[in-house]
Amino acid sequence: MGRSYRALTLGIVSVVLMIAFEATAVGTAMPIAARELDGLGLYAFAFSGYFTTSLLAMVVSGQWCDRSGPLPPLAAGIGGFAAGLVISGTAQSMWPFVLGRAVQGLGGGLVIVALYVVVGRAYPERLRPSVMAAFAASWVVPSIVGPLVSGTVTEHLGWRWVFLAIPVLVALPLAVMLPPLRRAAHAPDPAPDPAPETLPEAPEPVAPPVRDGRRIWYAVALATGAALLQYAGQDISPLSVIPAVAGIVLLVPSALRLLPPGTFRAVRGLPTVILMRGIAAGTFIAAESFIPLMLVTQRGLSATMAGLSLAGAGLTWALGSYVQARPRLAPVRERLAQFGMVLSAAAICGACLALVQSVPVWIVAVAWCAGGLGMGLVISTLSVLMLEQSAPAEAGANSAALQVSDALSNVLLVAAAGTVFAALGGGTVGATADASTTTTAHPAAFAAVFLPAAALALVGAFVAGRLRPHPKSA
Repeated sequence: MGRSYRALTLGIVSVVLMIAFEATAVGTAMPIAARELDGLGLYAFAFSGYFTTSLLAMVVSGQWCDRSGPLPPLAAGIGGFAAGLVISGTAQSMWPFVLGRAVQGLGGGLVIVALYVVVGRAYPERLRPSVMAAFAASWVVPSIVGPLVSGTVTEHLGWRWVFLAIPVLVALPLAVMLPPLRRAAHAPDPAPDPAPETLPEAPEPVAPPVRDGRRIWYAVALATGAALLQYAGQDISPLSVIPAVAGIVLLVPSALRLLPPGTFRAVRGLPTVILMRGIAAGTFIAAESFIPLMLVTQRGLSATMAGLSLAGAGLTWALGSYVQARPRLAPVRERLAQFGMVLSAAAICGACLALVQSVPVWIVAVAWCAGGLGMGLVISTLSVLMLEQSAPAEAGANSAALQVSDALSNVLLVAAAGTVFAALGGGTVGATADASTTTTAHPAAFAAVFLPAAALALVGAFVAGRLRPHPKSA
């Protein structure tokens, strides 16, 4: 927040706030919108459309940033995100509403990768952990007040205003951000730290990377494969095998080519950083998606109280991000990530304990606060390590790979959890306006979601020991 960075920091944080409010507020208004548009049958596509197009946009943004700097994709992404909100907010039927969500996904994918490149270009290495902590802190207020504000606006003014008001919130901060962002976009390297002990030799000029059209096609195949798998998971029947197989055929080779070589073998350094982002985000989000439903169907909580049980995680997430930003902890970042994954696994197991009726239900709120702390430690640490291990000309591609790993794991693990949940008698999930209408869920179905997620999080704690390159290759 020094004078040199204040305007830029406030501007990019305002963009993260816009995305955070969209994620929390729009999710609250979505069931009402789908019901009024007579489109409950397409409800799931309003979510999958966003995530599917964002996968494609992340890859495009990475190449665009490496060739032209972060300003063009950031501007296009913000414009696309706002346009998608307007399309959905003015839709008169469900298909235009879904189209608006898909346009939002394109904008969101462009923006999130470009923001990481801005951080890598505009801030010296010593400040990047603090910027990542600010990103995490930007989610605190939306995660707590977003559903309440959205519910109030939806009830008194209508769901459309939830979509139409979000772009207005960041108009002024973005105007303040543009001048320093233009300077950052044209800067060849991040600002150096003051008074370094040794000054590195100036790097040789590097030509902008040539656009690789094959990566765009791989991204199209990846997004299509993810969409087919989501579609197959929504309808458990013999015929669903066809889109499932087609999705795997498209998705697996595309992921192998879009992520750094060695990602799925946890090769030391950047490949493990990318893999860990998927493990950390996917396990936590997959479990979190089913906790409100569990509290409503198994413990009789209202939907509001079930949602509030998770609100504390936003605060502890920001706290974890703040802790990892302390300079004296930089040498032990791998240990922070390992500890964070252990906390996440323990939180998921703690939430599972609520399936036992004799266990007090507040155990979920306590456990999820611990999980939020762990995720704050892990996610921000991984972002810092990714930028640290990326050459300036590769920051865009590597930022895209990090976000693709995150988004892809969310899509796949949530879809897998939903399929297992339904197969074990979990009932109908996600296609109704009120979670309390799902009353046939069996406790074993929830356990089958939580316990594998916790086990995978523990695997992540082991893998996190490989986050830095081997000293001989560093």
